[in-house]
Amino acid sequence: MKPAVTASPTIVISDTLDSSFETLLGNGLATFNEQMTGYNDRQPLAVELKDPETGQVLGGISGRTSLGLLFIDLFYLPDSLRGSGLGAQLLRACEDEGRRRGCRSAVLYTLSFQAPSFYEKHGWQRFGEVACDPEGSSRVFMSKAL
Repeated sequence: MKPAVTASPTIVISDTLDSSFETLLGNGLATFNEQMTGYNDRQPLAVELKDPETGQVLGGISGRTSLGLLFIDLFYLPDSLRGSGLGAQLLRACEDEGRRRGCRSAVLYTLSFQAPSFYEKHGWQRFGEVACDPEGSSRVFMSKAL
């Protein structure tokens, strides 16, 4: 049953993402997708790199899996750990978990000054690029068959 709306809805713009707002959107999309496809397999994914002595999270990958696709949203390693091979290990662990969850492919975007060559080195392919700021930069959209 649809909720009764007595007045016109109000559009509110904010720079704050409330977790209940994100839950509402995610659940709404999951319900719609389930109605359209017959199943709902949307699941968050976190691949954390932790300090073995303190347990502190040093970096990692966040994303999600849904309808056979792994989405990588954020991937961060501090400067002191870059070039150590840990980034490749994190990416491989993320891809492996995507495969374990039944994903056939993966998608992400990175910035032209961040890590496109890192991903290409690990079998990712560019499928699009959109100019952004600062001038001369772009968002690079990439995918990989899993």
